[in-house]
Amino acid sequence: MIPRLIASDIDGTFLDPNHRVTQRTRDVVARAVESGTHFALATGRPFRWIAPVLEQIPVRPLCVTSNGAVIYDSAADQVVLAHELQPETLTTIVETAQSVMARYGGIAVGAERAGTSTRDNVAELFVVDPAYGDDDLFGEFKKDTTEGVISVPCVKLILRNLEYSSRELYELIAPHVDPDEAHVTFSMDEGILEIAAPGITKATGLTWLADHYGVAQDETIAFGDMPNDIEMLRWAGRGVAMGNAADAVKEAADEVTTPNHQAGVATVLERWF
Repeated sequence: MIPRLIASDIDGTFLDPNHRVTQRTRDVVARAVESGTHFALATGRPFRWIAPVLEQIPVRPLCVTSNGAVIYDSAADQVVLAHELQPETLTTIVETAQSVMARYGGIAVGAERAGTSTRDNVAELFVVDPAYGDDDLFGEFKKDTTEGVISVPCVKLILRNLEYSSRELYELIAPHVDPDEAHVTFSMDEGILEIAAPGITKATGLTWLADHYGVAQDETIAFGDMPNDIEMLRWAGRGVAMGNAADAVKEAADEVTTPNHQAGVATVLERWF
């Protein structure tokens, strides 16, 4: 069946290791869109970080950002939908994480707030506590007390300790977070957990897009490489893991394509387009 909706993760999937969209990938996306198939980026990135990718492709699509917490219309530069964690829940999660990590070096806290468009003050949309540090991993940000960081609703709570891998942090903290209160995942290896509203994943974002476009579940295809892609790959009519994907992602997928440095997304889409 020819896919009518394509959703692709960005980092480690749609982009090559040099953060570029290959010519093959660009061309096959163009052919797919010209044929009437819908295309979407589905990323853990906030919407304000996808402009460099959009500049490399021939479409301005609706995008699933912040791991499904935000639907962003890139053509209109407008947030369409945002699922937020409320301060009460943020407080509970942070207190739990602080308790768990007290004997493991503590935990730094950041919050990604929804915003409305790329015209927003970027520094107000990512707020971190003093323990977070001054590196440039997240670009512009504002500093506040831990209490200040979690006093405002956000679309993604970030917990960080760079002495551990993200998998290790997940195994320490996630069992103590009630899934009815929040969803815990990670999209990079460098000691960072990403926490969203309960049940919110890239899969819920893809579901919204499919409903919006009138596309059946079995007419969707999704590509990914990290644990935050698993739900989306399982939900899609065809879930495709990259050759460079984590083992758990490969196990969740219907098939494994070539790695991102070999244009694995294009390798699959060229069957139809």
